[in-house]
Amino acid sequence: MKTYARTLTIAGSDSGGGAGIQADLKTFSALGCFGMSVITALTAQNTRAVTAIQSVPPAFIAEQMRAVLSDIGADAIKIGMLHSPDVIVTVASVLQEFDATNIVLDPVMVAKSGDKLLQDEAVAALKSTLLPLATVITPNLPETEVLLGHPVETWLAMEQASEELAQYCPGAVLIKGGHLDAAQSPDLLRLPSGEQRVFETTRIQTANSHGTGCTLSSAIAAGLAKGLAVAEAVSAAKDYLTGALQAGADYRLGNGHGPVHHFYEFWK
Repeated sequence: MKTYARTLTIAGSDSGGGAGIQADLKTFSALGCFGMSVITALTAQNTRAVTAIQSVPPAFIAEQMRAVLSDIGADAIKIGMLHSPDVIVTVASVLQEFDATNIVLDPVMVAKSGDKLLQDEAVAALKSTLLPLATVITPNLPETEVLLGHPVETWLAMEQASEELAQYCPGAVLIKGGHLDAAQSPDLLRLPSGEQRVFETTRIQTANSHGTGCTLSSAIAAGLAKGLAVAEAVSAAKDYLTGALQAGADYRLGNGHGPVHHFYEFWK
C-alpha cells in the first residue's frame, strides 16, 4: 500500500484565499503532500484588509487536533496564526500529548495589510511554550523585533537576533530578510549546531505577495514531511516560493496585495 506525506496546518482561515490555511493547503498539494487543517480563527479578509476576526474556542481547537493526530497522524506540522495565550498554550499541550515532531512555527503577528493578528500578551506565551517545541521558526524582521523587543534593521542585527532567538528555540531559526532595504532578499538560517546559512534571492517586484510567509513555512513543512533535512527543506521551499512569486506577478486579483501562484507548475 502507498502512503502519503502527511502535513497538518494549525492556523487561521483567510476568506480571500491568499494566506492562512488556504495558502497552506494549496502549498501542501502543490508539493505532493496530503494536507489537513486545524482552524484557530476565522478572518473576514481580502487583498486590502482584515475586517473582522472570530477566534475559535481553545477546547475546539484541541478537539480538531486530537481528531487528526489520533487517527491520521502527521509527518510535519505547520503552525500559523494563534490569536491568544489560551490558544497558544492549548496547541502546545496537544502537540506534547502526541509527541509531535517536524514542527514549523510561523509566528504570524501582522497581516500584509498591517492589521494586527496577535494579542500583545500572547508573545510571552509563544516564547515560553511553543518556541521550545519547534523544529524551525520562520519570523520576518517585524516579528523578530516583537519577539526580542528591539529593532532588527541590518544584516548584522539579523545575525545577532538569530543567536538571541536560539535561547528560546532549540531548533533552527530562519529569519526572513525581505524587509531589508536591499536589492536581494536574504534569509538567514541558524541551525541547532550554531552553523549559519544564507539564502539569497533577487527581490521580485510585484504587488502579489499576500501569503508569502504562510507559503514558505508550509513548503518547509512539506519538505520535512518528505524526509528532507532542515537546510534542504528551507532551500527547496525558497525555490518554490520564488517560482510562485514570479508566476503570480503577471496576474491581477483584487485591488490590494494579490496572492502568489501556488500551482504555477501545473496550470497557467
